[in-house]
Amino acid sequence: MSARAWATFAAVSVLWGIPYLFIKIAVDDGLSPFFVAWARVVLGAVVLVAFARHAGVLGALRGHWRWLAAFAVVEIALPFPLIAEGERHVSSSLAAILIAAAPLFVALLALRFDRAERAGGLRLVGLVVGLAGVVALMGIDVAGRPDELAGAAAILLAALGYAIGPMILKHRLAGLDPRAVMGAALTLAAVPLTPAAALTWPEAMPFAEALVALAVLGLLCSALALVLMAELVADIGPGRALVVTYINPVVAVVLGIAVLGESLGPGAFAGLVLILLGSWLSTDGRLPPGLARRLPRRVGAAGAE
Repeated sequence: MSARAWATFAAVSVLWGIPYLFIKIAVDDGLSPFFVAWARVVLGAVVLVAFARHAGVLGALRGHWRWLAAFAVVEIALPFPLIAEGERHVSSSLAAILIAAAPLFVALLALRFDRAERAGGLRLVGLVVGLAGVVALMGIDVAGRPDELAGAAAILLAALGYAIGPMILKHRLAGLDPRAVMGAALTLAAVPLTPAAALTWPEAMPFAEALVALAVLGLLCSALALVLMAELVADIGPGRALVVTYINPVVAVVLGIAVLGESLGPGAFAGLVLILLGSWLSTDGRLPPGLARRLPRRVGAAGAE
């Protein structure tokens, strides 16, 4: 991974770590999962389509609409409301930790569809460790609670969509401008979400905090994050790009505890530790190139002192 890829990786990790807090705020304020998903999709689509049109890159999408529609469904139209529905029953912290299963689904799908993404060596160990973290969370913190199990299952299904989406991006939409791709995908995703949002439209004006949450979800967590994710997939492939889902829980847990007063159960704590270890191993246990070069010199200097 290049220094630029690491910087993009860090940005996406943060941008996809904060949505769980804002989704929780929106659904707890009474907004339906479909309305939350629709609002963020429409807002993101308006911004990205405007940028893509201004840059003159929309024409390159001709001939790719079938795969754009498939990407829109599995990456946006299904996962967004599933996560919002799941967060009606589980905490924002647990939701983010469960999404970390996405790279595991990539590894399973790669057995059939993508030889280059097949995990081996340290990457395979990392994926297994990450899976152990998900199992610990599910088996300890939500076992025996039907509502929470249903919410967790919805979030895991969203994680499967997040695994399929980048593979479509890599194999069918590579080389296209990410602003055009994501703007078109958000627009297409809004089509099936619109009727569901209309049926669950809020009866009164949402509270100010819910409106702020929708704005953050649309502009930062959808528009900006999707463009950066597309660039990351192009640079390092979907398997490694989705390791951001191992970092997201750290951001989500910190925000959940600090802002919402959430707490981690023993399963969530064990899962978080295992998932972080799995993240490191899944990138072959390597540090960013600049840090890797500087660290030995700093250790040597410290020893000389």
